[in-house]
Amino acid sequence: MSTLVRAAALTNFTEVFRALGDDPERALRQAGLRPALIRQQDQLIDVALAARLLEDAARATQCESFGLRMAQSRQLSNFGAVSLLLLHQPTLRHVFKTLIEHAHLLNQSLAIQMEEAGGVVVLREDMASAGPMRQSIELAIGVLFRMGESLLGQCWRPQRVCFSHSAPKDGGTHARLFRCRVEFDAEFNGIVCRGADLDEPNPLADPVLVHYARKVLEAMPPQGSARVGQQVRQALYLALPFSHATCASIAQGMGRSVRTLQRELDREGLSFSELLDSVRQDLAQRYVANPRHSIGQVAAMLGYGSHSAFTRWFRARFGESPQAWREHARG
Repeated sequence: MSTLVRAAALTNFTEVFRALGDDPERALRQAGLRPALIRQQDQLIDVALAARLLEDAARATQCESFGLRMAQSRQLSNFGAVSLLLLHQPTLRHVFKTLIEHAHLLNQSLAIQMEEAGGVVVLREDMASAGPMRQSIELAIGVLFRMGESLLGQCWRPQRVCFSHSAPKDGGTHARLFRCRVEFDAEFNGIVCRGADLDEPNPLADPVLVHYARKVLEAMPPQGSARVGQQVRQALYLALPFSHATCASIAQGMGRSVRTLQRELDREGLSFSELLDSVRQDLAQRYVANPRHSIGQVAAMLGYGSHSAFTRWFRARFGESPQAWREHARG
């Protein structure tokens, strides 16, 4: 079953592509998308197709910050029916919690989590989908940043923005958008900020409109929550690099017992170990492709206690050692 995203995810694709001197309509047709489709913002399209379009566009225009440029002028209104609910929450903390609650209505592959410790909040995002995701991840983080900026203006000053991929040759777009420290080759993708910043009152807060927006969403034809298997995949993308990818910890995070989670996965013809191995394969390719990560670091990030154990697993899955795969990926 395909994982879907609203066509609104491609907002500004045409404008950015054309500004970089190329033909966006031709690029869309080559990707199998009708140009008129991305103007129908609530239309659902395949996540993998959208991600591949962005990666191809970045290569065609030789612009490593293509996805981030798409995020620069994003507005909350681009979130469709959910936008009214987000716009009028009392604080930015409530906005992010509401986004997490309704993320499946926007992008079924978006994995997002908010953690707080010692007065510092970490918002982690990833795309629970195979294949190159640099542009999609930068777009998602950029949109998350713009969400805070649209409500708090210049008062929105995160401590840092993190990306697990390597730095671009030209970091100008990142510096202009984020106005804070940007860390590449990080252990996660996300935004780090002070907890107090999230509790600043939203000047647009309106509880009456929040209530109205919830009623509107309830009255809409149900799209359904993400299937349990997809929810587990999303959780694994966020948990695996931090050695939290056990069935018990994932079940607890989803508010289920291990037995209940295993039973629900079984009904979908899945198992936890199969999902874990699938996510591990996806992340292994991302991490090994980044030459800044040593093979030993990649092994640790994927939960292996030794370089040799990871190498044996990698060879069994991909038919060659991680180092050889990295060399071939470089071309």
